[in-house]
Amino acid sequence: MAADDEDEPIRNWQLRINSLKQSLNQPLPEKRKMEVYLEIADVYGNFEPDSSIVYAHKTREIAVRRNDSETLIDISISMGVTYIFKSNYDSAHFYFDKSKELAVKHGNKEKEIVALSLIAFTYAKQGKYITATDYFLKVLKMSENAGETERYVMASINISEINRRLGNTETAIQYLKQAEKKCNQFGENNSNYIWRIPHIYNEYAFNYLDRGNPDEALRYALKADSINLPDGVINRCYSKGLLATIYLRQNDCDRALQYAKKSFSQAEILKDKNLYAYAGKILSDVYLAQKRYSEAEAEALKVWQADSTNIDEARDVVLNIALANIYMHNTEKAVYYLNKYSDLNARYSEKSFQNTISDLAVKYEIEKKDLQISSLEKQKILYIIIGIVGISPAIIIGIFSLQKVRRELLEKQLIATNAILEWEEKERKRFASDLHDGINGMLSALKIELDTTEHHIHNTAGNKLDECIETIRRMAHDMMPASLERFGMKAALEDHCRLFPNVHFHFFGEDRRVDKKIELVVFYCTHELVNNSTKHSGAKNINVQLIQAEKRVSLTVHDDGCGFNLKSILRGSGLKSINNRVISCNGKIDIASSPDNGTETIIELKIEN
Repeated sequence: MAADDEDEPIRNWQLRINSLKQSLNQPLPEKRKMEVYLEIADVYGNFEPDSSIVYAHKTREIAVRRNDSETLIDISISMGVTYIFKSNYDSAHFYFDKSKELAVKHGNKEKEIVALSLIAFTYAKQGKYITATDYFLKVLKMSENAGETERYVMASINISEINRRLGNTETAIQYLKQAEKKCNQFGENNSNYIWRIPHIYNEYAFNYLDRGNPDEALRYALKADSINLPDGVINRCYSKGLLATIYLRQNDCDRALQYAKKSFSQAEILKDKNLYAYAGKILSDVYLAQKRYSEAEAEALKVWQADSTNIDEARDVVLNIALANIYMHNTEKAVYYLNKYSDLNARYSEKSFQNTISDLAVKYEIEKKDLQISSLEKQKILYIIIGIVGISPAIIIGIFSLQKVRRELLEKQLIATNAILEWEEKERKRFASDLHDGINGMLSALKIELDTTEHHIHNTAGNKLDECIETIRRMAHDMMPASLERFGMKAALEDHCRLFPNVHFHFFGEDRRVDKKIELVVFYCTHELVNNSTKHSGAKNINVQLIQAEKRVSLTVHDDGCGFNLKSILRGSGLKSINNRVISCNGKIDIASSPDNGTETIIELKIEN
């Protein structure tokens, strides 16, 4: 598409809407008018979500009056999709659930599969990957049984994307091959093939880029870009963004900028904040590489100002703002945004953990409902057995059977919790490495350069740069301290407590390495508890005590601060995070606190042989 044709999708959609609106000026049967309203709602959903909702409600009014169940299903789906574009996921769930209920009630298997696919997609957009994957796997099975190849392809692509985001590129590529094989069954002239194959090629490119194979990534990104439809704005945005990223890694900044601008212009067509952030970040990256620092900052600020509440996307653009200001010698501004970056990373880590716990809760509730249904069925069978045979062993068998199912549910929860803790540890290591080896290296180089400048400039800016470097070091330590990796929890806790003048560390027992997971839990719980005490308690003294015996580890954090009401504070996300970590190791936690009497937290963890 030529540069002057970037707005072609909007023109096409607008022409279609004008044509549909003109048809409403003529007398139309009520059923036809409802169909026109629905089509206008669907087209507006691509670029003007608020207008889409207006026409969706018009459609719904007529459908309710006519008791038209099929249209009610379609309009619920349309409204749910619109709310996804508005990032209003609760409303999206409401409408998708409604469409699924109606589809099941009226025996419409095709629309039930569509609704389940969209419920899964919404969970994926929320970062609830466990629940999303469960739904997508259900869609795979149902769509294969029903011969719904398009939904099978889409579910495979989405499962692939979830695995890619979690770092499982090998599994991701397997699902893409599965999707590509099914997609080829449509034939190259089929509309499903034309729309889905660029999406598959983009995902291949993302995966090969993540695996450090830019040549293969480039091959797939070019293939996707060459066959994208003019109205396929999302695929076009990702293809061009991928090409920009690949060329940037190959130090071809001119070509990278060309594609980054095209990606950004595609993102501006839609109202999807995630897409806008994706393209804006890439454009900012290219400007940074070209040493066009003010432009890099301006593009990153656009994304930041568009939606500073989106932690997932905001972290990267805030880092670009900080880097641009470091290179422009705006040290005060750089320090401000580096602190923002540190805060966002901490919130991102907490959000990821809480999302997963919430995800597990949703999964548990779904499985609990299935268990209740299963239990009722087992009870019916049990009563029949008792009625016929009249002996107690049948009751015992039934009880053992139910207990076994419950144990399996709890084991699944524990496995999933452990998986997310491992993923979080990996993310923390990556952040720490980026901070220490990447940004800190740049700052140190800049400091050496500054040392060669005039003395008065060095005095004013150099001190602030030292502060900046120290902030980075502290952030990297908080993410993943090197002493924890090399020497274990005793050394890491000593180092951490030394950072605070009023925190005193005491150790008793045998200093030896234990299970890596236990060491991580002990460190992060100490970090969170000390942080809570220093920020909120006003304590003069905080004592951290670690006891390491042969078969257990005991951590006690005591402060002489203001204390708190346990009932009101235990709901807080910080203590929830600590509790979840302790539970993941089958440990125990006990908190004693009351206003004006300080706080004592004791954590007990068993050491398995």
